[in-house]
Amino acid sequence: MTEIISVKFKNRGKTYFFDPGGVTASAGQRLVVQTSKGLELVDCVHGNHYVDDSRIIPPLRPVVRVATEDDLRVESECRRREKEAFPICAGRIAAHGLEMKLVDVECNFEGTKMIFFFTSEGRVDFRELVKDLAGIFRTRIELRQIGVRDEAKMLGGIGICGRPYCCSQFLDDFRTVSTKMAKTQSLSMNPGKISGCCGRLMCCLRYEQEAYDELIKTVPKTGAFVETTAGYGNVTQVNLLRGKVKVKLDTPTGEPVFKVFDAEDVAAVPGGRPQPGQPLPHVLQPHEKKPKEEEQPEEEDAWAMPQLLVESEPSSSAPSPAAPAAPAEPQRPRTNANKRRRKKSGGDRPRTAAAPDAAQRPKQPKPQYGDKPKSRQQGERPPKPRSAQPQPSGEGAPGPKPERRRQPRRRPPRRNGDGEKKTEQ
Repeated sequence: MTEIISVKFKNRGKTYFFDPGGVTASAGQRLVVQTSKGLELVDCVHGNHYVDDSRIIPPLRPVVRVATEDDLRVESECRRREKEAFPICAGRIAAHGLEMKLVDVECNFEGTKMIFFFTSEGRVDFRELVKDLAGIFRTRIELRQIGVRDEAKMLGGIGICGRPYCCSQFLDDFRTVSTKMAKTQSLSMNPGKISGCCGRLMCCLRYEQEAYDELIKTVPKTGAFVETTAGYGNVTQVNLLRGKVKVKLDTPTGEPVFKVFDAEDVAAVPGGRPQPGQPLPHVLQPHEKKPKEEEQPEEEDAWAMPQLLVESEPSSSAPSPAAPAAPAEPQRPRTNANKRRRKKSGGDRPRTAAAPDAAQRPKQPKPQYGDKPKSRQQGERPPKPRSAQPQPSGEGAPGPKPERRRQPRRRPPRRNGDGEKKTEQ
């Protein structure tokens, strides 16, 4: 057993072991450690603890000290230089016309070296770019090409599950993920659903692969010839998580009969379906079925949302005598706008009595073609003819308007080709 301290660089990526060297640290502290590239400021993940010697890769680098205020000030100055260097380097890349994407910039704790991380589809000749950057920053320059997975790990983000990327949170390294894992888990082969933001298969496909590998051993494959408690047939569908197998049973009539069995009630026949005339082997082993658990009534959830909508009871046609009368609605106050509307319409009009319902009105027969009009009833005023309207009399009264005759439209005179009027002879 060896005493170590576990740390992370920039609080991301892989965890590294360092020799305490007499320093006592706790999780969350900032430490200054000695690396192959010089001094670095790191985050302590696990304090002083012991691990097996088989987990240690010698040699162990020592922890120099716990970070002081001066160390934190130097670290903040390095972060400021990184922010200033990023747009400068991006501008120089565009000026040289290089096909590369700048991802991140790192400045070491001692300030003697700057590392620029970039992604590119192929090899890039950036020798002239390194000379320009070295002349601008007056320090050692290193350009390091990384993959799209490392880019997602550095930048971080939110995945389709709604949580931060696993690679930027707790994954130490990238393990191989294949489409076979997606097929085993019965996932959609749509690349948009099984790929991450980096364009590669999602790392979380590997989390449950071991459990699926164990479940596959307990159920037959799709298409296998099996023996069931109801006879022989072929497997058409398998549900690994529920342990269910759907089988197409063989019937004398040849009609397809599908039935779902538990994985324990199905056994695969080695060698597949036998040749015609050969006996069917018996491979299903008898076993005791587990009694089904009785369904218990669901308990009321104290955190469930209360029902906001209440169903109204059917109201009877006759109102109950004991029911109190509904309070009258308060009248809305009259405003100046309402007064102007009443002046334009002629003031307040008296309300007329409610018209009788259509069911209570007497039905009148429709007049037929050729019927004479009925005589008016007593007390009904005859219609006033238009000619009987009173006309003003006297000298100043205007006389009757003369009838206006419509004059015929005159045709234009015909002209010949020279523009002269054509006379009829």
